[in-house]
Amino acid sequence: MSQQYLTAALYQFIDLPEFAQWQQPLQALCDQHQVKGLLLLAHEGINGTIAGLPADVQAVLDWLKRDPRLAHLVHKEAYADSNPFYRMRVRLKQEIVTLGVPELNTARNAGQYVKPEDWNALISQPDVVLVDTRNDYEVGIGSFEGAINPHTKSFTEFPQWVAEQSQPGGALHGKQKVAMFCTGGIRCEKSTAYMKTQGFEEVYHLEGGILKYLETVAEDESMWWGDCFVFDERVSVGHGLVRGPHQLCRSCRMPLGAAELAHAHYVRGVSCPYCHGSRTPEQLKSLAERQRQMDLAQERGDTHLGHTQASSQQSRQQKIAAQQQALQGLPVLYSFRRCPYAMRARLALAYAGIACQLREVVLKDKPQALLDASPKATVPVLVLADGTVLEESLEIMLWALRQNDPDQWLSPTAGSLGEMQALIARHDSEFKPALDRCKYPSRYPQADAAAAAATAQAFLGALNQQLAATGYLFGRDPSLADMAIRPFVRQFAGIDEAAWQNHPWPHLQAWLLRLTDSALFEQVMEKYPAWHPDEAGVLFR
Repeated sequence: MSQQYLTAALYQFIDLPEFAQWQQPLQALCDQHQVKGLLLLAHEGINGTIAGLPADVQAVLDWLKRDPRLAHLVHKEAYADSNPFYRMRVRLKQEIVTLGVPELNTARNAGQYVKPEDWNALISQPDVVLVDTRNDYEVGIGSFEGAINPHTKSFTEFPQWVAEQSQPGGALHGKQKVAMFCTGGIRCEKSTAYMKTQGFEEVYHLEGGILKYLETVAEDESMWWGDCFVFDERVSVGHGLVRGPHQLCRSCRMPLGAAELAHAHYVRGVSCPYCHGSRTPEQLKSLAERQRQMDLAQERGDTHLGHTQASSQQSRQQKIAAQQQALQGLPVLYSFRRCPYAMRARLALAYAGIACQLREVVLKDKPQALLDASPKATVPVLVLADGTVLEESLEIMLWALRQNDPDQWLSPTAGSLGEMQALIARHDSEFKPALDRCKYPSRYPQADAAAAAATAQAFLGALNQQLAATGYLFGRDPSLADMAIRPFVRQFAGIDEAAWQNHPWPHLQAWLLRLTDSALFEQVMEKYPAWHPDEAGVLFR
């Protein structure tokens, strides 16, 4: 019988001002027990998922519960034949779930828990406003009867929705009793704390979230319709937590039910009824190739299942050879992890779903292959399969987005591509030189440091003003301009984090936080070893 691995999902809001001091010992403990996964630490508490052998996971949970503030830490368990994670990361964050209001104290201000068995009675009361705090695409496949869908694309849009709906004629205007729910509990718990700071007196949230309700309440007594979207390979679950019928569209990331999967516009990995007709022929070709590469990689991985211990070394060598073969024919990206220009390129490539061979370079010892491809020898450089060399970050972004742009970064809800490019050009010519003189004063001994700081702050103040209306630079959604500029603003914020928080730029600070706390940013900031000419590089997608 194979070993069973325990996965534990956990979170708790507590006052944790010394959270940074937890990172190293917690990482060391997990490494010692070979526990893998991701834990987020912030001043407001802890959130994450870990997996390993049951005794090892329990050792980590016991360590956490030694602190009186976490003595009653609750976690959700699941078992599998293999560990779903490949590494362990303990990360420091401003928020354990990003609302964009880091000063909010959820531990002290959260609303009242309601157990699943009491939830129906509460939401049946006529004076209770029921709010689904999940994102729009999650709500589309299932929710509670009568729940309001805020139609948010990210949690950071929730405060703006509350402000709008609190005005005369809004769904929240004049209301005092609000019930809120989400998938597992963490988002709605934080939402209740925010609602209380906005003057709502009676705020309730579903204990354990939708998943606990579906597990606890019988289907014939349930007020839930449809399925619940989940962020794992199941995609959706129904009553009793039975796996649902949904699959993800790899083009637009929408969950697809039986009707959509049977639709003529559904092509696996390429299109679905929601995104059909929104892609160029080049984008469709790229998506089809990506799906082909994924299928090939999966087939190669399957060939190693069931090998005996005696053949493990041969299996490992075959796997390495298969990985190297899978990289053949892919674009080659020369990158340096901390370079904001290289971040631009990686953000666009990862977002567009374009697989490439990543070669992490050491800037003081640039490989000859990079010099041969681009004599200017600065990163990023992208060498396409046909030999075309793209050696400017914005050029790489535009190329990637023209292959696949699922969320329309090139077509903002306000403004145009030309206006975005004009702002990026002004950023590159005005803000970037000032940033360099602020961050690296020893490189510019003759520069006027005060003037450079004033130039940088004036540009950032203007961005803050531009962001005040809609939260992004060109409308309500992220765009090319947001992704091209944010890596550099992040660099400025890192010069003096205390000073950054004290600047009067709340919209800019929240905007940056939405990037640094995103799964996309976490993906593109993964660390890779330096590339050597006798190696094939690593698969980046």
